Amino acid sequence: MKFIDEAIITVQSGDGGRGCVSFRREKYIPRGGPDGGDGGRGGDVILLASSQKRTLYHFRNQRHFKAQRGGYGQGQQRSGKNGAHLTIEVPPGTVVMDAESGTIIHDFIEPGETFIVAKGGRGGQGNKRFATSTNRAPRFAQPGEPGQTFQLRLELKLIAEIGIIGFPNAGKSTLISHVSSARPKIGDYPFTTLTPTIGMIKPEWGEPFAVADIPGLIEGAHSGVGLGIQFLRHIERTRFLLHLIDAAALDFSDVLYQYRTINHELAQYSPSLSEKQQILVLNKLDIPEAQEKAAAFQAALPGTTVFTISAATGQGLPELMRHLTRLINQNHAEQPHQAF
Repeated sequence: MKFIDEAIITVQSGDGGRGCVSFRREKYIPRGGPDGGDGGRGGDVILLASSQKRTLYHFRNQRHFKAQRGGYGQGQQRSGKNGAHLTIEVPPGTVVMDAESGTIIHDFIEPGETFIVAKGGRGGQGNKRFATSTNRAPRFAQPGEPGQTFQLRLELKLIAEIGIIGFPNAGKSTLISHVSSARPKIGDYPFTTLTPTIGMIKPEWGEPFAVADIPGLIEGAHSGVGLGIQFLRHIERTRFLLHLIDAAALDFSDVLYQYRTINHELAQYSPSLSEKQQILVLNKLDIPEAQEKAAAFQAALPGTTVFTISAATGQGLPELMRHLTRLINQNHAEQPHQAF
């Protein structure tokens, strides 16, 4: 299934029902007077952040949404039925924008958030409302107000405490599958992961936290090369970056090539990304030649903490998980309401 992280939809709230022109007609009650009821209010269009939704894929086949219109007013002062509201579910992390101007309308962060994006039209008043001492038999009523129509652009940005970044085939999928319940596709070829995967890690202490396996980035990603900028935007919503590097693939002639290239792409896409705190991790230390290359990498970055692991065998994972737990707990204690 292709990962859809952008969608343009049209939403329309319900029209208000028209008011009724009616007069009381009963035996023995002459000149009963007007008794037309009001029209019902049109239904609202409500957006709901649902934890059951992971992508915007469900908007591929349906792009137009319309709430129910209000019922017409009736005689005997009976009001029309209000139109049913229409609720549209989106994944948490969805930014709702005006499709034409690009103005942000709402940013969904937490599951369960709701936002009325289009309000239903007000129902028209029946002729009973217009009776006065000088006009006892009004023969007119109001039409209902039309609903609101908007074209919206939806953009999904993943929400996770930690985003795992790195070159294709660095072992991101293997790592997230070993430390969480997520089960992404794993293969020995580049671009195995075509959709960002979120996994929940349950540490030995503290609350669980989410990690996102961001698909492989390559040189030129900020301009659309490879999987391009469609996944760079997800990194914006993470607190920290776990920069995973394939130690076995390091080249002694330029041991920092992978490290510099990824950071360059982050900075070119958004300077704020390059300022995010990174946890440097060298992977595949179970491969013999990787150990010597890892030592050269660490020597090229003196004073920098570098974790060495093997996601395949589990080597070094407990130490890495403890570090991530401490880092996140400390961040929450210092900035409990920090936005992603």
